[in-house]
Amino acid sequence: MKVGILGTGGMGNVHARHYANISGVELVAWDRDSDKLGAFSKHHGAAKATSYEDLLNQVDLVDICLPTPLHLDFVLQAIESGTATLVEKPMARRLHECRRMIDAANAKKVQLGVGHVVRFFPEHRKIHELVLAGEVGTPASCRMRRGGRCPMGSEGWFRDLEQSGGVILDLAIHDYDWLRWTFGEVIQVYAKSVRLGSTVPDTQIEGDYAVATLSFESGLVANVETTWMDPSGFRSTLEVTGSNGMIEFDSRQNPAWRVHTDSGSMAGGQMDGMDDPYYRHLSAVVDAVRLGSEMPISGEEGMKAVAIAEAAIQSAVEGRPVDPRVLMAEASAV
Repeated sequence: MKVGILGTGGMGNVHARHYANISGVELVAWDRDSDKLGAFSKHHGAAKATSYEDLLNQVDLVDICLPTPLHLDFVLQAIESGTATLVEKPMARRLHECRRMIDAANAKKVQLGVGHVVRFFPEHRKIHELVLAGEVGTPASCRMRRGGRCPMGSEGWFRDLEQSGGVILDLAIHDYDWLRWTFGEVIQVYAKSVRLGSTVPDTQIEGDYAVATLSFESGLVANVETTWMDPSGFRSTLEVTGSNGMIEFDSRQNPAWRVHTDSGSMAGGQMDGMDDPYYRHLSAVVDAVRLGSEMPISGEEGMKAVAIAEAAIQSAVEGRPVDPRVLMAEASAV
């Protein structure tokens, strides 16, 4: 099976490294930067395509690892060629762009998946399973925190809110997707941001920070804190509280997760060092393409995560709660 990597930057290299460990996969790559493409090809043993069209003509699956504002055009071109497509998160910069991708994929009967890899992180997957198994009883609240230093990206695109959507779209979307996957649909988002709706001139702020409160159909309330203003480096935390107990996770602690109930506290066992989330996610994508089955995270799921992020962005700008379901309906009506 031939897998095409579009974009040979940070995420392209991460994905290529793990595809190399999947049996029967051969890599083909293309990048507009010929120097980066040459170095990538040499490092990963990937064949070099001469153009994006040439890449699509050679592969069974294309993995789009480009900056977010470039996703739409390249995804649509892949779908038009009939090639199964995986696009990195966030699926698109705008919600209506997600709908265009999904409609195009449905019309051409092409598999379309989104790279929400946090579902495959062993601790997050385990906590998801514990919650669904009733370990904390009826879930009532959840707190998530994610962030570190502000990334740059090619030509500093991460720091351009118009291109990246800032921490709310680019980073918090990891947590929005996990929350939806675990607790169901979100009915209201209220957010605050140091970059959006702020009276401080944007040019005076280094990095980005936002906090959002999500209300769910089930009655659960979640608080999501996201930052690109933490000089101490990356950290992710997660706390779920329910009628019978609490689960907590901190990426800087060892062991990383614990369950607390009236009967006592239990520390989570160490995860298998080979339980790499990117390997597991990409293996599941390859299996889906080989079998012709649905992608692990579908386009619709990717769009719903973007809808929550857009609701948070709109809320931060306008200072009011926003219903992501309304935004989904509006995008679908365009």
